Amino acid sequence: MSIDRPLLVTADADVLDDLLRLAATAGVEFEVAPDATGARRAWAGAPLVVVGPDAAHCCARARLPRRAGVVLLGGDLDDAGVWQLAVEVGAEHVLFLPDAEPWLVGALADAAEGPGSDGVVVAVLGGRGGAGATTLACALAVSAERLGHRTLLVDGDPLGGGIDLVFGGELQAGLRWPDLGATRGRVPAVALSEALPRLHDLAVLSWGREAAPPLPAAAVRSVLAASRRTYDLVVVDLARTLDDGAHEVLPLARLTLLVVPAEVRAAAAAARVAAPAALLCRDLRVIVRTPGPGGLGAREVASALQLPLAGELRPEPGLEAALERGEPPGRRARSPLGVCCDGLLAELLPVSKGRAA
Repeated sequence: MSIDRPLLVTADADVLDDLLRLAATAGVEFEVAPDATGARRAWAGAPLVVVGPDAAHCCARARLPRRAGVVLLGGDLDDAGVWQLAVEVGAEHVLFLPDAEPWLVGALADAAEGPGSDGVVVAVLGGRGGAGATTLACALAVSAERLGHRTLLVDGDPLGGGIDLVFGGELQAGLRWPDLGATRGRVPAVALSEALPRLHDLAVLSWGREAAPPLPAAAVRSVLAASRRTYDLVVVDLARTLDDGAHEVLPLARLTLLVVPAEVRAAAAAARVAAPAALLCRDLRVIVRTPGPGGLGAREVASALQLPLAGELRPEPGLEAALERGEPPGRRARSPLGVCCDGLLAELLPVSKGRAA
């Protein structure tokens, strides 16, 4: 029998109180059984099994089916027999409370949420001010959602004015970065997803209009971990100055895109952005925004920066006016942005989740 809740096997009131407290912290509820007989029904199907010290011997004698995800609580650090008992019960871990409480809270939350999607992170950087990095980040996220991928767009630039403005969603209720500044440790993925505003069907984590202090690296790390458990794709629009948040994002990103206009000065400025970013990135490529006939070519810019060319963005008539109206880019698959983004997504997320472009 499969159940959604972790299973706790104990008849000890103190152990039960401690574990119910930890479960509340993790945002889950236990299925509780006092002994092996009561546990047998849910043993094989529970996402996680925690066996209290008082129930360990009876579980070992009952020869319950071997399975992954069994945790044995030890009662005494000096009891060497607990390790042999763990083998007999089939436990993968032996925990001693209160030292192991943080680990157990995370394990309980993971069990309740499931393994997650281990979503792909893509970072977008501007080679200079006004390069079009925010527009590309928004278009990439919108295109991914259009193609049926669960997508989160993250505003990683505290001084950018708020990426929700691109969608005309600055008045939309929901969680924003200032609400998450004190976040530490594990963030419940489902709770985060439900609290974020959805703008044009896209989940967006933005800055607001108030003064924006730099986010602690721990907050960025926690939010990214939760986001990857929920979304297929997490697109992060970063500032050109690499703050603590960027140092968390870039090593995680499967791909980092540096957006550079096809101009000599822009290429020179982009080289200064690329140098420190390359030290953190797994895969740094350039997107060249070309002005049309004449001027530098996309391959010339990529060659000057000594970076692989990921794509070329040609002029898109009406784009600026649409952005002023709060209409997000990337909705039209045949637009220059749509074509570029769909090509990138075909590499990053090759299996469509269902909706047609």
